[in-house]
This record gives sequence, structure tokens and C-alpha cells, in this order.
Amino acid sequence: MRLEHYLDRDGNIEIPAGTTLTSFMERNIAQHGDDPAYRYLDFDHDGTVELTWSQFVVRMRAIGARLQQVTDRGDRVAILTPQGVDYVVGFFAAIEAGTIAVPLFAPELPGHAERLHAVLADARPTVVLTTTAAAQSVGEFLRNIPRGRRPRMIAVDAVPDAVGDTFAPAPLDSDDIAYLQYTSGSTRTPAGVEITHRSACTNLVQMILGVGLDWNIRSVSWLPLFHDMGLLMIMFPALVGSHITLMSPVAFVRRPYRWIRELGASDTPTFAAAPNFAFELAAQRGLPPAGDTLDLSNVAGLINGSEPVSMASVEKFTAAFGPYGLDPSAIKPSYGMAEATLFVSTTSPGSVPTAVHLDRAELGMGRAVRVGPDHPNAVPQVSCGHVARSQWAVIVDPRTEAEVPDGRVGEIWLHGDNVGRGYWGRHEESELTFQNKLQSRLQRGSHAEGSAESAMWLRTGDLGVYIDGQLHITGRVKDLIIVDGRNHYPQDIEATVAEASPAVRTGFAAVFGVPGEGREEVVVVAERAPGAGRADAAPIQEVIRAAVSKRHAVPLADVKLVAAGAIPRTTSGKLARSACRARYLDGAL
Repeated sequence: MRLEHYLDRDGNIEIPAGTTLTSFMERNIAQHGDDPAYRYLDFDHDGTVELTWSQFVVRMRAIGARLQQVTDRGDRVAILTPQGVDYVVGFFAAIEAGTIAVPLFAPELPGHAERLHAVLADARPTVVLTTTAAAQSVGEFLRNIPRGRRPRMIAVDAVPDAVGDTFAPAPLDSDDIAYLQYTSGSTRTPAGVEITHRSACTNLVQMILGVGLDWNIRSVSWLPLFHDMGLLMIMFPALVGSHITLMSPVAFVRRPYRWIRELGASDTPTFAAAPNFAFELAAQRGLPPAGDTLDLSNVAGLINGSEPVSMASVEKFTAAFGPYGLDPSAIKPSYGMAEATLFVSTTSPGSVPTAVHLDRAELGMGRAVRVGPDHPNAVPQVSCGHVARSQWAVIVDPRTEAEVPDGRVGEIWLHGDNVGRGYWGRHEESELTFQNKLQSRLQRGSHAEGSAESAMWLRTGDLGVYIDGQLHITGRVKDLIIVDGRNHYPQDIEATVAEASPAVRTGFAAVFGVPGEGREEVVVVAERAPGAGRADAAPIQEVIRAAVSKRHAVPLADVKLVAAGAIPRTTSGKLARSACRARYLDGAL
């Protein structure tokens, strides 16, 4: 298959009938059988685990056959496997066997046992896949589930290859559910987005076209494999026959240079993706040690997404690795979400990241008014580029459900084949989120042009604005704080808090509204930076209050300094403001 096979005569994405995420396994064996498919760098044991395409398909079908012995078509199969090739094998085996994969994580992931319990109760899997090394902890965790609905546990690495002799490929259709992508749960109980084969394949082609990737590109990823961005990275080789090198998130965080070194380890064009904090961390701690040779001129694309993109972080990364051949245009500020499979927009191929500066007061009134970077009210907004081909993103007034013109802030609504089918087992919530109709479109310059009048739209809950045709993300609808009739974006105030004092850990301040006397009041919870654990709180709190008052004209009801790790975060690393707010109101902080 070539890229043009996924496009119609007008250049729109059209997935061929019957195409699934596992359609091309035989082709991959025929064309790349002895070439590496999935490779895992195990830094805990100083080893490398690698499967060629031939080996990968043998393992996948062995696990698939074992699943077919104990499941029925459409059963859910949860992946509670540690990061590694066994995880990838289990994920694709569940799909190939005709069941619905539920990518999760082994219970040793700290601080997320409650989420894992909630997801297992929601998905009700028949089988849990794990490994022999993790079987004891997984088994203990599963014993908390009532015996009547406790899933069977299978260790992926304990199933012999010979079991695959009985495998019978399940009759899969493009519109079947391939897997459930559970949301990160930053604002509510996690919900499983029903991702079909068509949704995933469409989004993969959108990413290839949007980033401007070569069809047979190499990729590198440390992203958690249960996260939407991590999943899309492992699906990419299955569709196009290329290969990927994986490592664990812990391996990256401990030594960011591991990721950087692997990016430049081959002359082959290389692609990767990471949240904004990774670019900041790599710029600080990921430079090559003395004597190491590093050449990043092969890096074709680095998606920066999953959390708000900071221009300062992008500039630090570019300054740190530009001397090693990194093309500044390789960094791609992007926007995506689980309900759209993942990928929504990114900057154009060959363009460098850019930001505009908007007037804070006007932005609070829903208008994007440009000012100079030195203006006292300047707020930088990084462009997330253009919306992917065969996908539509409109900015909507959530009260009237009408499209608003460029330069006006509103809720982002999405439409396209990449959008998930709904939330598993949640009909009412699915209808409210996925089944929306635009009440009116702009007569000129509508971003809905080309979509059917009867199209159903996904409410993202994200606020955005079009400036010069490019999408900028300004915040979350639910996170917006309204004080005295003015809108305030929490991430904007959080940036001020971080800049106000070196005693605050950068990226670890949460701002939210709480009920006050007749109006909403603003609270700051900030983690102490390393070395500031015993510093007197009063001067730090006073500096923060003064900075927020000066820049935002907002009085703070409370400034609470907490130890590192006290602010809850989602499994994808985002600030969980709602959870932090709940802990604050409960007195748990």
C-alpha cells in the first residue's frame, strides 16, 4: 500500500473497505520479515528486546489463539503489561482475535490504583493480559474484583509459539471497535472512547500528511503505551511497515539523553512525539556528555502536544540541540485529544513554531487582540497550526451552538472519520459529547466548509481561536475562572506564579476557582522547588499574591505551598486541577 491508496481522486482521506489495524501484517512479513519491527531498550536490565516482523506476527497469533480459546467476539481484553514489546504483542493480538483491546497499565504505576479499579469496573474485561514478571502484583490487584466478574489472567510471555497453529483470523470490519481509549480522567471519571479501525487508520494517515512524514520512517518513543499518543506511535509501524524503538517513561525522566541519543542513532529519517514538559526537561538535562557524538539532522518531526505548548520550552530545546543539527522546523506544536483518536492539528511541514501575543483583558472577553511582546498585558499563544486533512474544527459559541468568526474565542468542535464512536456504555454522555449539530455556519470563511449540513460534531470542551487561519488553544471550558465578569485562564495565572518565585517548582502550580461570598474566588496550590522545602512560606506567598494582582488584577483567596508530588496529575502527566480543587476543599492538602 502507498499513501495514494488512502486518498480519493480529490485528495480526501478514504480508508479502503475492510482495512483494519492488522490488515498489513502478512505484507509486512513478505516485505520486511527479517527487519526489526518493535525494539525495546530495557535500561533496568541493560538489555534490548527486539522482534522482527516475522517474529512479531508469530507471537501475536500465539496470543491471539490463546484468547480465542477463552473469549467470545467483542469481549474486552485489558492490557496490564509493563512497558515493552509484550505490551505491543498483547494489544495487537487482542484486536486480531476479534476482541476489543483495553490498553491500561500494570498496577505498580504509583498513585493510579483508583483509576485502574474504575476502568476495569467500566470495561468489564473477560481477560487480562500481563507478563510472568508482573503476574503476582496483577493477580493481587484482581482479587479485589468480585469473583463473579473477575477476569482470567494470561501471561503473554508464557504462551508458546506453537499455540498459534490453531489461530483463525477473526472477520474484522473497518467500522468495528478496535480498542477502548480511556480518557485521562483530569475532569471526571475515566470514560472509554470507542475507537474503530477506520478512526485509527484515518488518524494515522492524517498524522503522516500533517507532519509531512516519509512513508517508511523510523520512530522512537518513551510514551506510556496506554496513552493515546503512545498508542498511535506503535500503530504507525503496523500500517506502513516501518519500525519503532521503545523505552519506558521512567528511563526517559531519569536520563533524558537516552531519548535524545536514540533520536540521532540512525541516518534514517526519524519521528517522535512528546508532551511539552519533555522538551523542557531534555533541554535542561539531555545534552550529550563530553566526548559523545550527536547528530540530529535526521530528525524529521517532533510532535509537541498532549498539554499546553510553551514557546519558551520550544526555544530552549531548539537552542540546546540546534548545534547538533536539529532543524527548528522539526518541532511541531500540535493539538489532539482521545475522543478524536488523537491527532487534530499541527504546524505546516517546513515551518518553524510561532506564537502571537494577545491582550490579556481582551482575551478574557473572548477576543483575540494582538499586542507587542513587551506590552504589560501580553499573553503568548503558540500556534497549533492547521487542522488535519479530512477533519474539520470549528469555533463555536457554546451557548448558541453557532460558529463564530476568526479572532473570537469559543469551544472547539470537531468532525471527521477519525472521531471516536462514543463512550463505552454511556449512551447519554456519548450523545451530549459526540452528537451535536451546528445551529449556524459562517456565510464566509466557515471552517465547516466541505462537511455535510447533517454532520454530527464532537464537543471538545477546549477553548480556541483561529488567527490567520491557524488554530490556537486558549484553555478548557471547565477550567475557566470567572471573577467579576472577567474570564481568567488558569494556565496563564500558573505561569505568573512560576515566574514570581524560584521557590515554586516550574510546571507544578494549580490554579482554580472556589465558591466565595457572592462570587468565585481564586486559589493557588504550588509545589515547592528543590531546596525550598523549609523556606518560610509567608514571603513566598506574598510575592505570588503581588505578581498575580499586578498582572491579572485578581486577588487570591489562598496560596498554599505543598511538598513535591502533592498536586495530583493524570496518567498522561497533566495537572488534574479538578482533583486538586477537590482535595483542597476536603482539607486533604
